[in-house]
Amino acid sequence: MMIRYLQPIRELENLRRQMDLVFDELSAQTNQTNDTSTAWVPVVELIDTGDNLVFHAQLPGVTAKNLDIQVTRDAVAIAGERQRQHQSENANYLHSEFRYGKFQRVVNLPVAVQNDKVKADFRDGILTLTLPKVEEVRNRVVKINLGEGTADKSIDTTAQTVNSQN
Repeated sequence: MMIRYLQPIRELENLRRQMDLVFDELSAQTNQTNDTSTAWVPVVELIDTGDNLVFHAQLPGVTAKNLDIQVTRDAVAIAGERQRQHQSENANYLHSEFRYGKFQRVVNLPVAVQNDKVKADFRDGILTLTLPKVEEVRNRVVKINLGEGTADKSIDTTAQTVNSQN
């Protein structure tokens, strides 16, 4: 028989993240412009590496000068514009599924980050942000020394904090 403990806070947090994704998708679908350029939203992924969160965004055809990136303690906001490569008056597009125009995306973070220590890399259309977590939420492992070799078998409760290697 497996015993499962109820963790309502974690389950509520998972539900909140899923609802955020649903509303992000809905707002992306209804956020289309009226001119010939169609609004688009870049796809993103967020990875927890233990002491950091790693944020990736696919931004094909976007140049670094057309990007605006803002990071707060609890969210990442990216905005910019993807422009047509060949804007000519006599260009006759027969078929195009590319999406051009302005975009904006805000991603809520599951934990607080040190927004003044963010590292950014933009290469081959992929934006990578390394977001260090605040000290309070980093995974910590506490090693307890039991004081081997004592005659009265009393417990030595000195603790030593060690960073986890997740």
